[in-house]
Amino acid sequence: MMLKDRVKKAQNNSVFGKNLYKYVQFCSWARWYPDLFLDLIKPETGGITLHPDQRIYLRCIMRFVSLYGVFPRGYGKTYDEVLAMYLTSIFFPGIDLAMTAQTKENAAELIKDKHSEIMKHFPMLENEIKGKPRFSKNDAEVNFKSDSKIDNLANAQSSKGQRRKRINIEESALLNDVLFQDALKPIVEVPRYTVGKLGVVDPCELNQQINFFTTSGFRGSDEYQRSVKMYNGMVHLNGDMVLGSSWFLACWYGRGSTKSQILKKKKEMSPVAFAQNYESRWVGSADHALVNINKLMECRSLTETQIFARSDDEYYLGVDVARSQNTNNNQSSVCVAQVKRNKDKTRIVSIDIVNIINIPNIMNFTAQACIIKQIKQRYNAQGVVVDGNGLGAGLIDQLLKESFDPVTNKSLGCWNTINDDNTPEYPEESEKILYNLKAQTAQSKIVTNFIDMVDSKRLRLLCSKQLNDFSVSEQDDFDNKVAPFLQTDCLFEEIANLKLKQLPNGNVTIERVVKKMDKDRVSALIYVLWYINEFCKDIYASSDYDYTTLIN
Repeated sequence: MMLKDRVKKAQNNSVFGKNLYKYVQFCSWARWYPDLFLDLIKPETGGITLHPDQRIYLRCIMRFVSLYGVFPRGYGKTYDEVLAMYLTSIFFPGIDLAMTAQTKENAAELIKDKHSEIMKHFPMLENEIKGKPRFSKNDAEVNFKSDSKIDNLANAQSSKGQRRKRINIEESALLNDVLFQDALKPIVEVPRYTVGKLGVVDPCELNQQINFFTTSGFRGSDEYQRSVKMYNGMVHLNGDMVLGSSWFLACWYGRGSTKSQILKKKKEMSPVAFAQNYESRWVGSADHALVNINKLMECRSLTETQIFARSDDEYYLGVDVARSQNTNNNQSSVCVAQVKRNKDKTRIVSIDIVNIINIPNIMNFTAQACIIKQIKQRYNAQGVVVDGNGLGAGLIDQLLKESFDPVTNKSLGCWNTINDDNTPEYPEESEKILYNLKAQTAQSKIVTNFIDMVDSKRLRLLCSKQLNDFSVSEQDDFDNKVAPFLQTDCLFEEIANLKLKQLPNGNVTIERVVKKMDKDRVSALIYVLWYINEFCKDIYASSDYDYTTLIN
């Protein structure tokens, strides 16, 4: 008997067969209008009514080959994203989906949080879930009666070799294209086959779909270029879709923070941070950028900060000075650099920025000098470079005097400069450790040295972490465990806001794109990097090296 005849006979002999075409029509309708399907199943009380922008979001992710979404904090993008994954798992039997994030822990936490919200708003979806979802610190797995599955992966090499039918990438702005092409893109290499003995690849299905969701990042990055490419693909009807909004849209519909709360955050946050997290603007200089933003992102590889010196490791401090009664003005910054050398101490392998400390700018120079000397003692720093121009001269004067701990009243010592003839308060007892930098005289060298450090990846910075990535004990010790990571985020923003400027004499300098944004952390960083490269590169080159050559 021909297959066509067998199907026709089955349709005539069963209730299901007689209504098969209606089921096909309904499933096609639900796939095309997922928001209307949710309207059908939402409860009379306790559910939610989707807003127009959420309906567009759901329809786009179910209809287009690839979606790039750039949304602000509090928009609800992750809720919509996970909700769409649940609907896909129901409508496409046997499909395997994954959410990827910076870490598996972060992805697992996102799925877990949104699962409870979705079940609360659409309790009928719980009937589609097989067994009890499994959630732990590192893993999340939700199985469906349709034989579909949702789990989590990391945006890392550890995901290489995994296979899923579709993936959603969270915080894609932190992703670099090399990692994406090598580890993430091949994950969706194998398409879904339809269920049954005649299982085939449906040519009308969105096989190998990869969606990207993020708050905005930095112009010139791989992801910025990807969003532009997908925007052009959308214009030319290539199957791509790009969506985005600022905080106004979600606020208008009553999602997230209120208008007054967000405007308050705008006053408290840096312009770059607010533009990225709430205005969905890609920031930084795309043309004549100081450094390649992708290479700078690769430098963020350190996973833990250091509060004190480790054994006999080598540390240096860079200090940029500011003093103002206006709390919105510049701040004094201290950059702690740890030098890593090869076994025979002849070559610098890397310079790790293990901590960045901001000193309240309303402190006078005497108080600032005490804090800097305390930091020097914590890390047993072998050199401290301070910008001695302008306001820095006042701090230099205080560092040349004996300082006392304001709590214990113990002496913090008296310093001496190693590169000029300034006279300390106690010349015979002073430690010759302070380098009085006149930055204007070496600006071109300082800038080019920093660019070389980033390009060669010898500079290593603390990685990017969200607040929920820290344990409760770490958050309790905020200043030592959490603040250094946040300060590194601010440093990253400051660097992205700088562009390279060519001077008429052939030298180069740096210029801010957004004038309101400071560059104090950058200054402290580039000063200490230059100092290490200029004077400390060969200190341990031989056992008979005379350290006094640095002083003289």
